[in-house]
Amino acid sequence: MKSTISYITASLVLVFFSACTPPAGADGKAASGGMGGTIQFIFLGMMILVFWMFFIRPQAKKAKTQKLFIENMGKGDKIVTIAGIHGTINKVNEDGTLNIEVSPGSYLKIEKSAISMDWTAALNRPVPALTGKK
Repeated sequence: MKSTISYITASLVLVFFSACTPPAGADGKAASGGMGGTIQFIFLGMMILVFWMFFIRPQAKKAKTQKLFIENMGKGDKIVTIAGIHGTINKVNEDGTLNIEVSPGSYLKIEKSAISMDWTAALNRPVPALTGKK
């Protein structure tokens, strides 16, 4: 996916820069016309649109889902931190921290932002049932 984005971006940049120089007239001198500036603004707008669609919007969506994920955590949820520590939420504190139980009787106080959404989702994913078929 990233290589496709790179090719699209590179194509747009090449088209934009080729439109920056006006074409030469019959006598070899640059032709003056009012259309070159308009085309440049159109390509600039297209480049901004592409950057927004492929870079800014997905990052904003991911940040929003991460925020919702952190807000919806509660006591008893199994989590994995970004450091790879597995535990169960014991208490949600008002100061933006959590008390997690990593082993029976052993507790850690961590920041809510230290929880990995991807790893926690993988931990809580149901295990597919094994069938005896070969």
